[in-house]
Amino acid sequence: MHERPATSNKQRTTSWQFWIDRGGTFTDCLGRAPTGELKFAKVLSSDHAPLAGIRRILGLRDHDPIPPCEVKMGTTIATNALLERKGRPHALLITRGFSDVLEIGTQQRSDIFEIRIVKPSVLYQAVVEIDERISATGEILRSPDLQQIQQQLQSLHDQGIDNLAIVFLHGFAFSQHEKMAADLARSLGFHNVSCSHEVCPEIGLTARGDTTTADAYLTPLLVTYLRILQNQLPGSRLEMMQSSGGLIEASRFRGHNAILSGPAAGVVACARLGQWFGFPKIIGFDMGGTSTDVSRYDGEFERVYETVTAGVRIKAPMLSIHTVAAGGGSICKLVAGRLTVGPESAGADPGPLCYDLKNAEGIAKATELTVTDVNLFLGRLLSENFPFPLHRARVVEKIEEIQRQCLAEGQNLSACQIAEGFLEVINLNMAQAIKEISVARGHDVREYVLCCFGGAGGQHACAVARHLGIRRILLHPLAGVLSAYGIGLADTIWEGSSPVARLPLNENSLQQLEADFQQLAAKGQQLIREQGFQSSAMRTVRKLDLRYAGTETPLTILEPTGRNYWREFTEKHRQLYGYIREERRIEILQCRVEVIGVTDIAPPVSIAAEKHSPVATRFAPVVFDGKEWQAAVFRREELAAGAEVHGPAIILEKIATIVVEPDFTARVDGFDNVILELIDDGQRVDRLAVCVTLEADPIALEIFNNLFMSIAEQMGKVLRRTAISTNIKERLDFSCALFDAEGNLVANAPHIPVHLGAMGESVRSVLKANTEIAPGDVFATNNPFGGGSHLPDITVVTPVFAKHDPSQPIFFTASRAHHAEIGGVTPGSMPPFSTRLDEEGVLLDNVKLVDRGKFNEKLFAELFTTGKFPTRNLADNRADLQAQMASNHTGVRLLEELVAHYGLETVMAYMGHVRDNAARQVREALRRIPAGNYDFADAMDDGTPIAVKMTISGENAIVDFTGTGKESEFNLNAPPAVVRAAVLYIFRCLVAERIPLNDGCLAPLQIIIPERCILNPNPGRAVVGGNVETSQRVVDVLLGALGVAAASQGTMNNLTFGDDTFGYYETICGGVGAAENYHGASAVHTHMTNTRITDPEILETRHPVRLLQFSIRPNSGGHGRWRGGDGVIRHFKFLKDLNVSILSQRRRIAPFGLDDGESGKVGENIRVLTDGSRKPLDGNASYFAEAGEELMIRTPGGGGWGK
Repeated sequence: MHERPATSNKQRTTSWQFWIDRGGTFTDCLGRAPTGELKFAKVLSSDHAPLAGIRRILGLRDHDPIPPCEVKMGTTIATNALLERKGRPHALLITRGFSDVLEIGTQQRSDIFEIRIVKPSVLYQAVVEIDERISATGEILRSPDLQQIQQQLQSLHDQGIDNLAIVFLHGFAFSQHEKMAADLARSLGFHNVSCSHEVCPEIGLTARGDTTTADAYLTPLLVTYLRILQNQLPGSRLEMMQSSGGLIEASRFRGHNAILSGPAAGVVACARLGQWFGFPKIIGFDMGGTSTDVSRYDGEFERVYETVTAGVRIKAPMLSIHTVAAGGGSICKLVAGRLTVGPESAGADPGPLCYDLKNAEGIAKATELTVTDVNLFLGRLLSENFPFPLHRARVVEKIEEIQRQCLAEGQNLSACQIAEGFLEVINLNMAQAIKEISVARGHDVREYVLCCFGGAGGQHACAVARHLGIRRILLHPLAGVLSAYGIGLADTIWEGSSPVARLPLNENSLQQLEADFQQLAAKGQQLIREQGFQSSAMRTVRKLDLRYAGTETPLTILEPTGRNYWREFTEKHRQLYGYIREERRIEILQCRVEVIGVTDIAPPVSIAAEKHSPVATRFAPVVFDGKEWQAAVFRREELAAGAEVHGPAIILEKIATIVVEPDFTARVDGFDNVILELIDDGQRVDRLAVCVTLEADPIALEIFNNLFMSIAEQMGKVLRRTAISTNIKERLDFSCALFDAEGNLVANAPHIPVHLGAMGESVRSVLKANTEIAPGDVFATNNPFGGGSHLPDITVVTPVFAKHDPSQPIFFTASRAHHAEIGGVTPGSMPPFSTRLDEEGVLLDNVKLVDRGKFNEKLFAELFTTGKFPTRNLADNRADLQAQMASNHTGVRLLEELVAHYGLETVMAYMGHVRDNAARQVREALRRIPAGNYDFADAMDDGTPIAVKMTISGENAIVDFTGTGKESEFNLNAPPAVVRAAVLYIFRCLVAERIPLNDGCLAPLQIIIPERCILNPNPGRAVVGGNVETSQRVVDVLLGALGVAAASQGTMNNLTFGDDTFGYYETICGGVGAAENYHGASAVHTHMTNTRITDPEILETRHPVRLLQFSIRPNSGGHGRWRGGDGVIRHFKFLKDLNVSILSQRRRIAPFGLDDGESGKVGENIRVLTDGSRKPLDGNASYFAEAGEELMIRTPGGGGWGK
């Protein structure tokens, strides 16, 4: 391939350029000669692979010197080191009292259904607390003792640690203490010192701390590797690809900017190709062996500034890339009557069955069917295109085995049906990933071109595009090495930022920030100039991070013409979230500057492309829609410009295969691109829509399961985007679900376990109370005695009607969200000592808030403001309810699309089938439990017993709570919906596979709850503590009965403080109960909650409190052969007079151990008065704290297991 020589913005060079993408398995190397000719080499990845690729292109021998050249490279070294925990040892220096804050993180667990929680390991080898402290306003509270720090550092150095991460509280804004420690460390011989104010000068101790430790962990590794490369490239220039999509000089390449080094280059390539070839809107589709990366470009790169990789929060500019676990190596199997694909992958070793890799004894390694195998079976891969023979016989044998399994379950499917079914599943999964970055963010995906690359993408591009309604697909001649190509096309970019102390967005603030902008720009321009760019080739971009006051998530806004940031922010906010808040001020968090050295590589020249039909090299059998076709086979290099091929056809490239399906044409344009276009000839329709039957089909069952869950998940994304309150938008205290016409749960996107399966009764309550329901109606309820949990959790229910038939609903969508304020006797609506329901807030009992599309503003205001204890924040209630309505409407629209595509009868049938399938998997889990009676009891701190007797008999179970204590005079009463949620949570945890969350899970279970007990109280009883506290005890008792695990902390440690001007609410993590062969995890949320905790710096910046300590509570977990996890210590100092409320349990009765394991320690609430005296508090407490008082909460540990 030839390109025109670059009109370079750097000083002209006559040397070779090499663009290298070093991946985990292969290293792709593109060489660009001074004439513009491109050559490529693909070599197995190793430390010397880039050098080997260069030598191969230049025709040099292994040890021949490499002449001076320009090398640009992306690498997965940092990502792999993070995933495999193979970075460089280092120590963390952090403010006293916060040694464990990075291990605690957000306190969330990654999988809410994992009883044996395994937290990601921290990156640092040692942690040292430094006795220093600066307040949120910059006041020096404790100056560091440099002599003491020197002794601490010398001790580390003597242990062989010469690598440091320094993270001090509020160091992002007030860095003097970090600088002191860093200077001292460097003087003592520490080779690498990563300071948080340099690595990530942004608010947020945990994210900034994680980013800084990642930098210390990875940067020395990269420095060593790049030094080796540079020694082999004397006289050459080496630049590295950053996650942001820009190049940087190798000496400035840092670990925290390297996480998406390779994938970012693919996004850059897609964008540049779109610009060159007239495709302004382009979707990147990079399908590899293990996963698929998708991205979107429409004239501007979409960036994110925080992500999680391998359990580590990385706060750095990154291109927005969505990854789904679907690739050529994804494992295909039959699971409980469903054909599933992934997320597990065979990887490179053992690889697909057809590779037939052998171990040392000559035995085949692979035992699982993969997507690659399926493509080979259907004729979409040809052996002649591989450097080694493919073994189809092993694939046939495995598919026939799955065919026999299907037959045993009453499903008579052909081998081809099974194979095509697997492809249908993975293609829909990948299409859904693309919808998440487009449709879910307000973009019409049909307006985009699909830019396909990666080793496996060409085999699936047509099917994915068809599912999305995309009509054109672009396959560049370098699609197999497009990330390497993107590295060559990337600009050189320097990015800097400066924190802003929450200035209001106005002209005075902008003038105040002008000096910061100019200082950042001058620094960046100097660095880019040093990399060979002239001033005329540099572009400087200014940005501000803006948000509404009182919210968490900022939007990054490019400096608009006339500096009208307010207009740009509100327009973008409306596009993303659907609303603006004119009554809220906009505040500035961060100013950012990008200085770009523009790489000016001219596009290739188009040649004449006269349309013609090429002659196929041969014809090969290939299966589409259950029919065998004879597909024309072509070699890519033999297709000249203007060639047009009608599907079905197979185009063989040197390192990839393009499958042209029957309803597509492929043409080669004047740039040597292959353009696939969907044709409307009426001959081919959606196979699933035609062939699906009303009987449960293994293919359709998996697809509908995924579709239903996807709709619920998309509802959740809309709700999070459009909600105003921190409780919903940041703490994620909400759930969304779909229901059939009778109110039976079909799919529940899991967010908060206490909501699981609990909305069905609310929907049925709406049905029962409203005999006439019309299109456009929307209902709201929070009645704990009508399917609700507690009053702050409001459920919004929206009916769905068949087209042209408004007589009765065919489905329902619903969302439940925790409103931060719903009235009641205390701010935050979580009163510790409530005795009646009306003391806890406003009651909504199946209220029709929207009547035939019209919002009833008068009724809404009356309900929320005229009661005995009305809401304190009507505006937020209105905004969050409207967000729930928008979420439900999204579900309605997607269900209507589903019905239009597959037919009402089919969708209704599969709503039943997915419930039956969930019931089947719970029954299979029950069969694994020996038949018998399983009894257990524990008690609340007031002595009220929670008792259960579980009777397991084959595939069924009776869960009987007879023996549980009477209803509470206070607020520990748990409505039956909460109890059902706890039972559903436990049995979902016991099922090994991912299953849909629906009413089918409860079908094999009979739940017995005596009337007027604490788990089934009389209407009108207070319930706020039952939802958050009693629910945890129910779970512990169920796990104890089954002998699965010792008790976890058994409380949510609810804390509220505030005054007439604000209210703050949080729940606090604790220890996990141990189990056989499992030490309980420490400092993490368990069971019925999984909300985030506010970052220490954000907490102190927003509220008049100071956090003195947030650390793991040592030795609070129960002893045993397997130890329980430890709780935490959270220690506050109040800076003004405040009302404080605590609602907690496990302060008297300890979390039990099992199998003779010891109990975990009980929690403690301690009030520290201004004179320093300590006053123990009960589990439930409410008091007035004077300025200067402190509060220490020590959360319980988990119980131990065994002696």
